Amino acid sequence: MDKNTLKTSFGKWVGPINFDKIKMDVDFFKQDHYTKKLTTQSFILLMLYSHLNKKESLYAMEAELADEGLQNTLGFTSISVSQLSRKNNEVDPAILSSLFLNLASQLNTRFQPPKTKMVLKIIDSTTIPLNLNHFKWATFRKTKSGYKLHLRLVFNDDGSHYPDKEVMTNAKEHDRNQLEILVDDKEAMYVFDRGYVDYKRFDSFTDDGLFFVCRLKKNAVIHIVKELDLLEGNTVLADKAVLIGTAKNQTRNLFRIVTVTDSRGKEMRLITNRFDISADEISKIYRSRWAIELFFKWIKQHVKIKHFYGMSENAVKNQIYLALITYCLTVLVQAETKSKKTLLQITRWLTAMIWKEARHWLRRFENTDVP
Repeated sequence: MDKNTLKTSFGKWVGPINFDKIKMDVDFFKQDHYTKKLTTQSFILLMLYSHLNKKESLYAMEAELADEGLQNTLGFTSISVSQLSRKNNEVDPAILSSLFLNLASQLNTRFQPPKTKMVLKIIDSTTIPLNLNHFKWATFRKTKSGYKLHLRLVFNDDGSHYPDKEVMTNAKEHDRNQLEILVDDKEAMYVFDRGYVDYKRFDSFTDDGLFFVCRLKKNAVIHIVKELDLLEGNTVLADKAVLIGTAKNQTRNLFRIVTVTDSRGKEMRLITNRFDISADEISKIYRSRWAIELFFKWIKQHVKIKHFYGMSENAVKNQIYLALITYCLTVLVQAETKSKKTLLQITRWLTAMIWKEARHWLRRFENTDVP
């Protein structure tokens, strides 16, 4: 980027990206040998711009190069669709994975909770449907292809949230197979839904000092060891210490079952290995799951993740990583400015003032006039 771009709203938005680290990764993966125009850095900047502006295709990106601000940012005035397509397929997803994790690390530092409090991490997945004729490498049913994004989301006390770890697999991969990768921090409390129920892993988590709360399946076999007292005025229906599973597949450790009602008034049983907090707190922690559902909805609606710019696995992975990076960059600006504005509003202002000086964009957060 040129010096003028650095002063713009776009320059401010991409400011947290460590381009020196990207260059090291590019050299390590031997990505830009003999590349004269569309370097990996330029590719990332163009793709992030395209995510912000919801460009539908590589042809739309090619046409966008008529924009003088984008020309100054990328360092060239034109690019062909074939060059874009080739780069999109060639960039190693490991480079974008590294960038995403670096931004997630910055967010973790900024939202560091008090030492006396466990950080809350929510785990879930979303399946991205793909056309079988164009994405045969991702086949998971006779008539469908699909890719699955398994995600870990950090949930803060103020309701803000951001992704900090991901796994991408074919859509046929079962959710619970990713738990060992996504559950790795003894200082965190994990939340996941009944698709992740695995008694052996629950035993292992307990042995290793990893804490969780999960919705239990309706057909779970429970052996009540003790009825736990409920506080007066509690909204919880029952609180029990139990062993789970049949005689052949019973847990070694004692678990806690908290019974509550869901938003439709139906009973819902939550399993956890924490006995040190109230049943109401367990219920409240589990209900924070709504955040990851909102995240998946937001990212599908407001960045380019439904329609892909390329049909190779590399192209699909890269586009998903760029969507996650787009989200993290926006949360970083929101956190830095301590803005109460929504991410959608921040993004709308960014696209409207993308080549103006950053101060115009940032002043919008404060509802003050720009001199």
